[in-house]
Amino acid sequence: MKLRVKRIDKSLPLPVYHTDGSVGFDILCREDTLVKSKSIALIPGNLVIETPKGYMLLLALRSSTPRKFGLIKPHGIGIVDQDYCGDEDEVKVQVYNFTDNDVTIKRGERIAQGVFVRIDRFDWEEAESMGKSRGGFGSTG
Repeated sequence: MKLRVKRIDKSLPLPVYHTDGSVGFDILCREDTLVKSKSIALIPGNLVIETPKGYMLLLALRSSTPRKFGLIKPHGIGIVDQDYCGDEDEVKVQVYNFTDNDVTIKRGERIAQGVFVRIDRFDWEEAESMGKSRGGFGSTG
């Protein structure tokens, strides 16, 4: 499947899947970005992506990002809607610096991954009862 993508800075490469088994493509930092200690920042990802109908774009940090930079996603994951694809709708990666030091993410640094996930939409049917409860919260074992 092909999809449309626009690079803000054309000197940075298009996204690639690095191995045959990769499900995510790397998102690179477009410009040096300072993330102050104990603060949230948006890292520009250099891409405007036209997500195909029936899919969403899920953003997750690379597994090395917390260890390497001391950054986490303050809300766990990022979801990019299908209609976020205008000329100025650059993918941005929201991060939280949990360290006591400011961190600078350098231009071209691989910071996050994008994964396309098939989605469905549903109509709601309200019920007065849902049946017997399983009980508890969390795992069953």
